Amino acid sequence: MKTPTQKRHSSGTAKAALTPVHYTVDMATVHDHLFSVTLRIAKPAAQQVLRLPVWIPGSYLVREFSKHVQHLQCRQGTRLRKHQQDDKATWTVGCDPEQPLEVSYQVYAFDNSVRTAWLDATRGFFNGTSLFLQVEGQDQAEHLVHIASPQAAPHWSLATGLTAVATDKAGFGTYRAANYDELVDCPVEMGSFWSGSFTAGGIPHRVVVAGAPPSFDGEKLLADTRAICEEEIRFWPGKAPFSHYVFMLNAVADGYGGLEHRNSTALIGTRKDLPRLARTSLAPTTHKQPEGYTKLLGLISHEYFHTWNVKRLRPSELASYDYTQENYTELLWFFEGFTSYYDDLLLRRAQLIDDATYLKLITQTINQVQQTPGRLVQSVAQSSFDAWVKYYRQDENTPNATVSYYTKGSLVALCLDLTLRAEGTTTLDTVMQALWQRCAGGPMREADVLSVLEQLSGRSYAKELAAWVHSTKELPVAELLERHGVQVHREPDQVAQQLGLRVKEGNGLFIHQILRGGVAEKAGFASGDEWLAVENLKGPAPGPWRVRSLDDFLLYTGNAKEVKALVARDGQLTTLTLAMPKPSQAVRLSVRDAKLVSNWLGNTRNPAAK
Repeated sequence: MKTPTQKRHSSGTAKAALTPVHYTVDMATVHDHLFSVTLRIAKPAAQQVLRLPVWIPGSYLVREFSKHVQHLQCRQGTRLRKHQQDDKATWTVGCDPEQPLEVSYQVYAFDNSVRTAWLDATRGFFNGTSLFLQVEGQDQAEHLVHIASPQAAPHWSLATGLTAVATDKAGFGTYRAANYDELVDCPVEMGSFWSGSFTAGGIPHRVVVAGAPPSFDGEKLLADTRAICEEEIRFWPGKAPFSHYVFMLNAVADGYGGLEHRNSTALIGTRKDLPRLARTSLAPTTHKQPEGYTKLLGLISHEYFHTWNVKRLRPSELASYDYTQENYTELLWFFEGFTSYYDDLLLRRAQLIDDATYLKLITQTINQVQQTPGRLVQSVAQSSFDAWVKYYRQDENTPNATVSYYTKGSLVALCLDLTLRAEGTTTLDTVMQALWQRCAGGPMREADVLSVLEQLSGRSYAKELAAWVHSTKELPVAELLERHGVQVHREPDQVAQQLGLRVKEGNGLFIHQILRGGVAEKAGFASGDEWLAVENLKGPAPGPWRVRSLDDFLLYTGNAKEVKALVARDGQLTTLTLAMPKPSQAVRLSVRDAKLVSNWLGNTRNPAAK
C-alpha cells in the first residue's frame, strides 16, 4: 500500500519556482557524512537574517546544531554575496531584494540518535532542525524541500511525514510544508529499510525499520502497533489530528529512545528486542512476551500518545517555539509524566500485556522513584523547569539532586486517577479528554487542569497538586493501589541500592554514582573508583578477595558487619572501611482483587474485538 508520501504529482517543478522558501538536499557521497543543502529565497530582505535552531522540540537541551554547518556561501545569480555571522547560529546576508537569494552549505551528520542527523553507506536520517536554516520574516510562508536520490545508494527508499508534491516510487523528490514549524517537525528516514503499512481509525500508517535482522517478524510488529494506534485513537475525542502517520524505527545493537512529531515519530531500539519469526529461532518455543519487546511497545505507545499530548495539547509557554534559546515550562510532569502513565496502561487496554505484566511495570517505576534521593530535594515541577540544565545533563550527582518528571510524573497521574476513581466521580481518562476539548487541542496551563478537575469531580484538587507536584512530599501510591485491589509487598532491595551506589560491571567493578546518605558515601566511595577487592576480617579465609561484580561482593562478605574495600582512585590504591547496611526494602505488586483491578485497567473489551 502506498502512503501519501509516495504519490506522484506533475506540478512540482513549476510550484518550486513560485514557492517563497525552497530547500534542496543532496548526498553526493555518503562516506563523508555530509548533507549538502541549498536554500533558495524567492524574495529576500535587504538584510536577510538566517538562523539554525539550537534545540529540537521534545528534547529539552540546547544542542548547538550550528556546530556542524560548514562552507556557507550566498549568491544572487552569479554574484557572491557577503554574509556576516552574528552569533553561534545566526547569519545576515546583504542582498538585492529584487533577486532570489541562494544559500549553500554542508551539514556534518554522524549522530546516530533520534535528535539530529546521520549519514553513512547504510542509512540516512535527519531532523529539519539540524539541516534547515530559518528565514527570518518568512517562517510562516510555504516551504518546499527537494531530496535528491543519492547516486551512491540508488537502492535506497525514503519515508517522511511531509506531504509529497512530486516523488518517485522510492519516495525521493519534492515535499511541501505549510510553514517552517511543519518543515522541521517531519524527520526523514532513508535507506534499505523494511517497510509495512496498516490502517487505524481510517488513517494510513506506515512503519519502517532500519537495521532489522533476518529473524524480524514484521507482521507481528505491524499488528501490535495497529492495536496501540486503534486504542489511542479511541481514547481521544473527535477525529485524529493527522491524515497519515509514519513510525521510523532504527534498530541498533544497543539503544533506546524516541522523539515525537506531529504525524510521525523517530524511534531507536535494540535489535534483539524486535519480535522474531518462530521458524528462524533455535530456542525453545515460549508463549511469554520478552521484556525487551514489551519495552519497545511501550515506547511506541508513548510517542504515539504524544501526537495529542504535547504536539497539540501543549504547555502555553510552548504555544510558539523559540528555536534560538531555552523554552521553559513547569508542565513536563503533565505532558511527559502523564504520557508515561498512559503508555503502558494503553498496552493493557489493547490486550498486549496482562495485569501481572502491567503491575510489574508500575513496580519498576515506583522503585525507581523511591531509590532516587533527589525526590526529597526537587519537586517534579522544578524538575520540568530545570530540564535544560539538569535532566539532559546528568552526572554523578544527578540521583541525589533531581527527580525525573517522567517517572514521578507518571506516579502523579496514577495517584490522581486512583483518587478520582475511589471517589466515584470521574476518571483521569475523562479529565484528559475534557482538557483536549477545553483547550481545543492547543495551549494549556496548570489552571486548566485544576479547573477541569474541579468541574468533573465537584471539588478542588489544588491541595493534591500542591503536595504532589510542587513539593517533595511522598506520594500516597501504596495506599491508593491497595484500595483498587492491588497487594503491595515489601521485599529486600537490590545489593547496589542497599549499599547506596550504582555501578558499571564488565571488565571490573566501577563506581558510577553514590547515593546520598548510604553506607557507600559514609565509607568514602567516590564516583570513578574501581572497586578491586574486599577483605572480611571475620571470615575463615579473610582475603583480600578480588571482586569484579556485586555478586562477588556478596560471596566474600558473608555475615560480616564490616569489611575493608580496596579501591583504585586516580592511580592510587585506597582502603575504605565499609559497614554493612541495614536491610532496605523494595516494592512488589500483585493482584489481590481481580475485579477491582479490572475496573481500573479497563479489562472489559472482548478479545475477539481486536
